[in-house]
Parts: sequence; structure tokens; C-alpha cells
Amino acid sequence: MTLKVETGEKNPILRKKSVKVTKFDKKLKKLLKDMMVTMLAKDGVGLAAPQVGINERIVVLNLKIDGRKWQTVALINPEILDASVVTVCGEEGCLSLPGIVGEVERHETATVKFLDESGKLRLLELEGLNARAIQHEVDHLDGILFTDRAKKIRKEK
Repeated sequence: MTLKVETGEKNPILRKKSVKVTKFDKKLKKLLKDMMVTMLAKDGVGLAAPQVGINERIVVLNLKIDGRKWQTVALINPEILDASVVTVCGEEGCLSLPGIVGEVERHETATVKFLDESGKLRLLELEGLNARAIQHEVDHLDGILFTDRAKKIRKEK
């Protein structure tokens, strides 16, 4: 099922810090599935739970693997443990801020620990677009939008 995506820079749901997930049940699994469907239907690279009106620390990502294939993954209570000193500036957009793009400086690589849908601890080392995506989505969990970090912002036609 496709979920409604919350929009707007001043939207209080998008500006609130999300709480940790403690229950790993059928309801969570359904939410993860619906979030993945929503992200893919809207051509997103990632989607955080606040973007669908739920202030919990949940992210789904569409990771690019080997430069060719894509793989969707759910990250519950994600935490960036380490990030490269090297940063890169890149263009970002957001499903919650349609029609707006901006240049955002992010760490080139990031190591993230998280729980999978069954509550098992996992670790991912990400680089490039994947590293940018997890940093963008973790910001959502902390009530931060990419426009808060952007050097240049413009409206897309």
C-alpha cells in the first residue's frame, strides 16, 4: 500500500526528533513493506518514517550495489558510527520537499549500525550515493531537512 508523504519545510512531523523502535512485530513488518512500496512508487532513493507521518527511527533505502543492481533494505534505529573525513558536495532532493533541489556537503563514506526487521544487529559500510542517502535519512529522524544543510537551493522546473 502506498502511504501519504508528509511535505513542507515547516511541517511539525518532519521537524520532530523520532523515537527508537522497541517492538518488532507484524505491524512493523507491514509498515516497512508499505514504506518500500511508497519509496519505489515515488522513485525515491530513501524514505524515513517521519515522511509518512510516523516519528519512529525507521528508514528504508534503495541501495545501489556493484554500480548496477538496486537492493531495498530496512534500517531500524540506524546510527552512523563512523564517517570519512573527506566530504563531497552533491545535489539532493527530497520526497517531502517536491520541486526543490540543493547542493549539500556530505561525508563520502559512512558506517551505519542498525537493527533489521527481526531485531538483529547489522552493520553496513556505505559510499557514494548510498552514504549520502543514509546521512539524508538519519537527518530526517533528527528533524533536519536537507535545505537546512544546503549551500545552494533552487526550484526545479
